[in-house]
Amino acid sequence: MLLEINPTHPEPRKIRRAVDTLEAGGIIGYPTDTVYGLGCDLFNKKAIDRLHQAKAMPKDKRLAFVCPDLSEAAKYVVMDDYAYRILKKYLPGPYCFILEATREVPKIVQTNRKTVGVRIPDNAIAQALTRELGRPIISTTAAREGEDPSPDPHEVALAFPQAELVLDGGPGGLDPTSVIDLTGSEPVVIREGAGDVSPFT
Repeated sequence: MLLEINPTHPEPRKIRRAVDTLEAGGIIGYPTDTVYGLGCDLFNKKAIDRLHQAKAMPKDKRLAFVCPDLSEAAKYVVMDDYAYRILKKYLPGPYCFILEATREVPKIVQTNRKTVGVRIPDNAIAQALTRELGRPIISTTAAREGEDPSPDPHEVALAFPQAELVLDGGPGGLDPTSVIDLTGSEPVVIREGAGDVSPFT
């Protein structure tokens, strides 16, 4: 099901419909400030399992979670002054930062190192979704492993029939987020994407 939504002023009833889908254990496709994402409720194990199956990716594949702001992110990742300064400077933006998970994070989305990736997209739809849901959306790029993401929400809907709802916020980007590991004493660039990584190298 494809649902058109205003990209800059998303209609509250459409956001509510998407959140109803998430709360019912569904998967949604939605735009971010980079590529279209597939997401589900961070606290619904069955939904997370379905998300892995939809992309045919291994269970230990690290997934990021999307928050509306830093205060919400701070509930789920350990933020010392060093990490906080970096996140405050670069988020919202096209980055995923890997940090140590707090006890609030379900074990299913933690790696063996007990780390998680956190995202705050500079996108009105993504932020409205997480605010309305009241907790993070576990998220992954809406593309098969090894394939480039499509900027077209219609193609996303066709590629992932497992998604109960795809929010059409117009064309998406082509480059996924840049992934930066902040768990050590220095930032480490894991993936170079839409965000400028030169400050971290």
